Amino acid sequence: MKQYNVGIIGATGMVGQRFATLLENHPWFNVKVLAASPRSAGQTYQEAAGSRWKMTAPMPESMKDMVLLDATNDIEKIAGMVDFCFCAVDMKKDEIKALEEAYAKAECPIVSNNSAHRFTPDVPMVVPEINPDHIEIIKAQRERLGTKRGFIAVKSNCSIQSYVPALHPLRKFGLKNVLACTYQAISGAGKNFETWPEMVDNLIPYIGGEEEKSEQEPLKVWGEIKGNEIVKAAAPNITTQCLRVPVSDGHTAAVFVSFENKPSKEEILSLWADFKGVPQELELPSAPKQFIHYFEENDRPQAKLDRNLEGGMAVSTGRLREDTQYDYKFVCLSHNTLRGAAGGGVLLAELLAAKGYFD
Repeated sequence: MKQYNVGIIGATGMVGQRFATLLENHPWFNVKVLAASPRSAGQTYQEAAGSRWKMTAPMPESMKDMVLLDATNDIEKIAGMVDFCFCAVDMKKDEIKALEEAYAKAECPIVSNNSAHRFTPDVPMVVPEINPDHIEIIKAQRERLGTKRGFIAVKSNCSIQSYVPALHPLRKFGLKNVLACTYQAISGAGKNFETWPEMVDNLIPYIGGEEEKSEQEPLKVWGEIKGNEIVKAAAPNITTQCLRVPVSDGHTAAVFVSFENKPSKEEILSLWADFKGVPQELELPSAPKQFIHYFEENDRPQAKLDRNLEGGMAVSTGRLREDTQYDYKFVCLSHNTLRGAAGGGVLLAELLAAKGYFD
């Protein structure tokens, strides 16, 4: 595979740091640019982020002395140095939309971890194993933006990547109603227990905007391209509750589902075991070999034990059983800053690279 020069916009934040660690020895992507806010620009990565480094892995040696560029004022310069950029900035939504479009119009493709463009009709929001075909909308987006190379592609919210992968292969039975209660790690808020001591021995039953995202984003992921936009799927009906829990990493979901045509438990387990997507077929570097793992034990999956399965890129399921009000209920788990954030962004970039969208 061809080598690509890449940048990380928002490199000092938690997701930006995770991008840095994942890209340190990536076989296709070479980090050439780190960018952050104007207050960090001009400092080395070590100076700007060293005291705020939240990863368990050390800061990559190759990046410590890289001088941060200004993410908002050095767009043309950055665009001239890279083939594409990852974006994980902490800004207001309208500011993020404008920033990402500015990069795209400077002919710098953007693979975004941010939510700002998730419902822009011609921006693909991709879980690579589930809706890789949505990247075909990029042609229409380029026509709207007036670009030849530039575009924006986004990954979905971290919470839906625990339970949507488990539901996806079951769509053939007609998903009717879905209830998902998510129990979300504090790293999803860019925090750890040192910076958020209030979360120790605590649970907060509200995460701003999360339930709306969790109910609507799956419908776009399951939607289809019609003309110059992605039209959301009409079903299933999804309702969610999203809680912040005292877990460092790993989002868990308790899922209840009813079907138009109820499958057997054996059919569900077989579909989970056999499910492969384009990333597995193409053997993309970050793709888990087994996308969905099922645990027979009643007390699994557990965040502490199972979140790092297959480099944190696999989805774990367990406790599949019939329900008195829905057809079935089960539990899902995914690593929210790996599969759910930076790792999912890297996998999306690998898909785009393999399909020639950065050439």
